[in-house]
Amino acid sequence: MESPVKEEVGGELAMEIESSVTAEDWRRALSRVVPAVAVLRTTAPRAFDTEVAGASYATGFVVDKARGIILTNRHVVKPGPVVSEAMFVNREEIPVYPLYRDPVHDFGFFRYDPGAIKFLKYEEIPLDPEAASVGLEIRVVGNDSGEKVSILAGTLARLDREAPHYKKDGYNDFNTFYMQAASGTKGGSSGSPVVDCQGRAVALNAGSKSSSASAFFLPLERVVRALNLIRDCWDAFGIKSESVYIPRGTLQMTFQHKGFEETRRLGLRNETEQMVRLVSPAGETGMLVVDSVVPEGPAHKHLEPGDVLVHINGEVVTQFLAMETLLDDSVGKEVNLQIERGGVPLTVKLEVEDLHSITPNHFLEVSGAVIHPLSYQQARNFRFKCGLVYVAEAGYMLSRASVPRHSIIKKFAGEDIENLDDLIAVISKLSRGARVPLEYVKYTDRYRNKSVLVTIDQHGWYAPPQLYTRNDATGLWNAKLAIPLESPFVVSHRAGHMDANLNSVSPLTESSPMDLKCQHESENTADGCVKMQTDEEIAVDGSHSGEDSIIEKKRRRVDEEIAAEGTISSFGDLDDIKDGALRHPSSVEGSDLARTISSNASLAEQVIEPALVMFEVHVPPICMLDGVHSQHFFGTGVIIYHSDCLGLVAVDRNTVAVSISDIMLSFAAYPIEIPAEVVFLHPVHNFALVAYDPSALGAGASVIRAAKLLPEPALRRGDSVYLVGLSRSLQATSRKSTITNPCTAVNIGSADCPRYRAINMEVIELDTGTSYAHFN
Repeated sequence: MESPVKEEVGGELAMEIESSVTAEDWRRALSRVVPAVAVLRTTAPRAFDTEVAGASYATGFVVDKARGIILTNRHVVKPGPVVSEAMFVNREEIPVYPLYRDPVHDFGFFRYDPGAIKFLKYEEIPLDPEAASVGLEIRVVGNDSGEKVSILAGTLARLDREAPHYKKDGYNDFNTFYMQAASGTKGGSSGSPVVDCQGRAVALNAGSKSSSASAFFLPLERVVRALNLIRDCWDAFGIKSESVYIPRGTLQMTFQHKGFEETRRLGLRNETEQMVRLVSPAGETGMLVVDSVVPEGPAHKHLEPGDVLVHINGEVVTQFLAMETLLDDSVGKEVNLQIERGGVPLTVKLEVEDLHSITPNHFLEVSGAVIHPLSYQQARNFRFKCGLVYVAEAGYMLSRASVPRHSIIKKFAGEDIENLDDLIAVISKLSRGARVPLEYVKYTDRYRNKSVLVTIDQHGWYAPPQLYTRNDATGLWNAKLAIPLESPFVVSHRAGHMDANLNSVSPLTESSPMDLKCQHESENTADGCVKMQTDEEIAVDGSHSGEDSIIEKKRRRVDEEIAAEGTISSFGDLDDIKDGALRHPSSVEGSDLARTISSNASLAEQVIEPALVMFEVHVPPICMLDGVHSQHFFGTGVIIYHSDCLGLVAVDRNTVAVSISDIMLSFAAYPIEIPAEVVFLHPVHNFALVAYDPSALGAGASVIRAAKLLPEPALRRGDSVYLVGLSRSLQATSRKSTITNPCTAVNIGSADCPRYRAINMEVIELDTGTSYAHFN
């Protein structure tokens, strides 16, 4: 920082210049600036590190016309894959490619072909970080609020504001000061130049506070250094070099600039403060204090929050710029830090780490999930060590098991996962359709590991795992197969609709997807008077320990009955129910099985329960076709055919919306979970047929039976019927109802978006509506 004398002189010069600046001066300056400002349209096809997939608008400006370099923010260039184009003021559009993004600070560069701009006359905008001063009149030129060109006026009020904190699990700048002005910038202005009356960029617009007119600008000292290094590297090769290396050093810790009053409260000695004030530029207001340390980094176990930095290599350091300059010049070397901790002087020797080495430039994509080493940015946010296996996007396979974004994978298929190579090695050993445990931890609950059951993509909805690596020479990402061609994951194939993997059976008492909360609970309400009974209307409780106990007891009872009697015959059919009067349980064939059902269950439930099946349907995001509105459905089906070699279940199309989906069946009579396949989906009427392999049921196949179907039931108005369905714990529930119309046309209004609805159908109308989505 410059001395107060220089600041005072600079301030006087600034006031003299401002006093003589006219509207014509600003007009001439802006006429040079506006043509060099471009609207940037960016599309991130994959989530990566701190950024999510999506499209956005921002601003950039030309800082090197001859080489074709555009300056903008880091969160615009993005650390991950990005497709971008720039549109200039005359509406010329050209593709731009990432050239460099700083690992910490919010700036980056795009490159473009200067010859691609045919008609626009423009000049590069010079960078002058030393021109910034308090009271300087500035203009922010950019795509503010998506208006293509907006010019916002302001006055620099602060040069030493702490870096803005945007979000706890996303990108944040640190170890730098920011400038602040009340210019009122909004979305779309990220990357706009902050110019003075001479048309020089004095800062880079980065963010703003939505609750006020405050805008935050990044100083340009580190930007100028990076740009000069790129130019030097470019000139050394005569043309654009294959890669640009900009040395960046780190100790993996965050500093904050605290005033002397606060450092004294932290224990700074008076003699140390006097020494710092004496050797620092006059007007120095404080010192750097350790705010956080990344676990297992160079400073871990050496520095602690609250330590006051005094010297680096014998030089008094009180400013971020001086500290970063020393670290950037010492990559791979050791530096001596003198600190004071509670008034006690300490000296530590630390090795400066290459910041680029802990900034990921590759990721693994498997079944739509994006997984890569934990970056320095997120390690700092989450207080984890760098390099852990981080889930940037859960995709289909992991989201199906309710593994959230920002998770850290600790174990997979029983093996410890320390880095991305460990995960790839485990995946290469697995076959499609395998169900393996995964253990993860999330930063919001860091002291508790959670376990789920993951089903490896069994239908091949997604390509085999791909490893993407960033090519800084082209700005593109190169893909290659992450696992060997001879690995089981690649060579395993499905034979027809019924795969050998159908024998992969797991009881519901394990961590099965049945116990996991539906991720998409949107309400499926049509525009008409009829409300479709879909799974999204169910309130799913996050805790199922009581239901698990019921399921386990029920399974155990059935197993005991099978072991004692060898087999259990089916019991009764719907003919046993007449005009609301049910036969006594003792007269029902197969009363042994009836004893395994709760004593308070009605005979209607007892009769139909062996034919009831709970569906859990997952639709891959890439297969959401034909108006499918959700990725996760629950519902109840009825077994209509059951033999030794084939089982068929009828279910509504609100539960099975499309045939390209993964289906798991859970049987009410014998709580077990097996996969199934859609074999028929009626194009008009509201039903689908799903097939399962009875051999996968094991001993439970003997207690399953098909329901007896009545194509033309002799029902009249006023007759009593029973609605029977399944609860979440696979217990049959029923409700008595009265027929109000034995034959009426269904009338379901159109939804807001195109989706399936039953038409040209006759239905039976009852006197009681129901909120049970699992009734059939």
